[in-house]
Amino acid sequence: MEVAIAGGHGKIALRLTNLLTARGDRVRSLIRKPEQAEPITKIGGEPIVCDLENAAPEEVAEAVRSADAIVFAAGAGRGSGSARKMTVDYGAAVKLIEAAKINRIARYVMISSTGADASVRGDDTFAAYLRAKGRADDELMKSGLDHTIVRPTRLTDEPGDGKVLIAEKVQRGSVPRDDVAAVIAASLHEPATIGKVFEVADGDTPVEEALRRL
Repeated sequence: MEVAIAGGHGKIALRLTNLLTARGDRVRSLIRKPEQAEPITKIGGEPIVCDLENAAPEEVAEAVRSADAIVFAAGAGRGSGSARKMTVDYGAAVKLIEAAKINRIARYVMISSTGADASVRGDDTFAAYLRAKGRADDELMKSGLDHTIVRPTRLTDEPGDGKVLIAEKVQRGSVPRDDVAAVIAASLHEPATIGKVFEVADGDTPVEEALRRL
């Protein structure tokens, strides 16, 4: 499988790239800046410079043209304002939905967030983030693509153990980025995840088993 990862320089994306290339998949990592390429190349990915926030739709379509699946792992990140939450967390995700349709790429996995909801109220940046993620999720769900929406709880850099709790709703908690990457990697090859929206927390069930139960 060839997988295009948006936000390819991010913490989850790098972990995912490592997992995918180790099992023989090809990875096209979309990055904003050429200087972000080296960590991707070192683990076997192919960096593609494509600033999703500002790129034209045809540029985005070209960047993912040969992919079999898309993973949206991009985000405006800490310190960004409400406007960038909308242009990246929502706008970039929608550009990739359109790119998937243009290239007839059916599979699309979205890294979202617990609490994502287009109707969240509030003027603070976090509310704007949840609205943007919720809108992006809504667009993907009605896109007709074979979608999976993964909503992690609070992310940590603790070592993962390959065991998680997956459900439509989980109690507040945390989950290692290692294990979120493992969930996404497994989801790409697990038909039971198609059309599903679920939350992920640290748990006791092996990733593959937890996904098969969906």
